[in-house]
Amino acid sequence: MNRLQRLVESNRFQNFVIAVIVLNAITLGMETSPSLTAAAGGLLTLLDRAALAVFVAELALKLVVYRHRFFRSGWNVFDFLVVAVTLLPAGEGGSVLRALRILRALRLVSVVPSMRKVVNALLHAIPGMTSVLTLLLLVFYVAAVMATKLFAEPFPEWFGSLGASFYTLFQVMTLESWSMGIARPVMEVFPYAWIFFVAFILLTTFAVLNLFIAIIVDAMNTTDHAEGEETRALVRSEHDEVMDALRELRAEVAALREARRTLS
Repeated sequence: MNRLQRLVESNRFQNFVIAVIVLNAITLGMETSPSLTAAAGGLLTLLDRAALAVFVAELALKLVVYRHRFFRSGWNVFDFLVVAVTLLPAGEGGSVLRALRILRALRLVSVVPSMRKVVNALLHAIPGMTSVLTLLLLVFYVAAVMATKLFAEPFPEWFGSLGASFYTLFQVMTLESWSMGIARPVMEVFPYAWIFFVAFILLTTFAVLNLFIAIIVDAMNTTDHAEGEETRALVRSEHDEVMDALRELRAEVAALREARRTLS
């Protein structure tokens, strides 16, 4: 069992799984090309089934090694669900299930440590991001009500309802054709409308959204610090164990020397 665990946790095994995930993602992308599917559809299908067999074998080995501890890791549960979805029998929704096969590419997140670190940082940032998101929604709601009241009559397709104003303001926030496509036509009817749009962009795009970035960066720093503390604690523990073993060995050597002197 220990030999099997060393195999599952070895770098070579992990690199092999990463290579299979990347190859499988490439083959699934190639299946979207009608010409490639017509030329090598059988080979692509064979490679896809081989990759799935590797993933199933990997999960089976981990289940044998870790047993009930397998499901204590969120990443193991994630891998299990991703592979299980692609194993479902294809019925009427066969095309949907075939499309879901590309979810296997997301397994790179669980097997690449740097990606896991980013996802863990995002999860730790969720509480802070919730507050910022609430603030952003509040700004959106106030701006949408104002835009609907001000611009609904001449521009019903953009601001005719609260929902339409929300969508239009979301486009403005992303800076996608906001000036020539929305702001300038509105300014032809309302010359001072630029004040509204500039203030909205400053509040959302340049202020609130930057808070998201700050929270995520802070969460990543916190995660790195916590991992560093765990590593240092593990090193200290191993160092203490080694020192204790050396002290015991020295005590045994001293006792043997004393016994020799006594006998001589």
